[in-house]
Amino acid sequence: MKLVVYAAAFAIFQTIVILVFSLTVMRIKNPKFRLTSVTVEDLTAVPTPVSFNMKLSAQVAVKNTNFGHFKFDNTTIWFDYGGVGVGEAFVARGRSKARSTKKMNVTVELNSNNIPNNSSLENDIKAGFVALTCHSKLSGKVQLMKLIKKRKSAEMSCAMLLNMETRVVQDINCQ
Repeated sequence: MKLVVYAAAFAIFQTIVILVFSLTVMRIKNPKFRLTSVTVEDLTAVPTPVSFNMKLSAQVAVKNTNFGHFKFDNTTIWFDYGGVGVGEAFVARGRSKARSTKKMNVTVELNSNNIPNNSSLENDIKAGFVALTCHSKLSGKVQLMKLIKKRKSAEMSCAMLLNMETRVVQDINCQ
């Protein structure tokens, strides 16, 4: 009789351990994809006719909070001014290890060729500050213990302010 009680207690204990393990460790979350820093390598701005050309070097980070690695596909980061595309950066596929952050450097060339003449770009260049936004979606798979694979994606939406006089990107705000 004792043997049956011990076996039942052991089975209940194992069930509780497996349940706690599956609810904490095995829960797969979306990774985070952020723009961490941006530096201006080259900048040319002309007030009349209004235009700019610039080369930026940006660092992006993929933060994986899961207990398994995250393999992500190629993606593109689009940079906009006033809702109009001014450039794009390519992010090559890669892998972020379990519970770590993978940092990558990308280079992007921005120009104002697509911006209409009636925009506020002339006023922004004269004021010395140009507001830019960037957005992207990073898709991939999280793999836990070589058994469970689940597709997850991370979206990035960042706003930044470019100081034209000091050639510094200020106030990077990502969500």
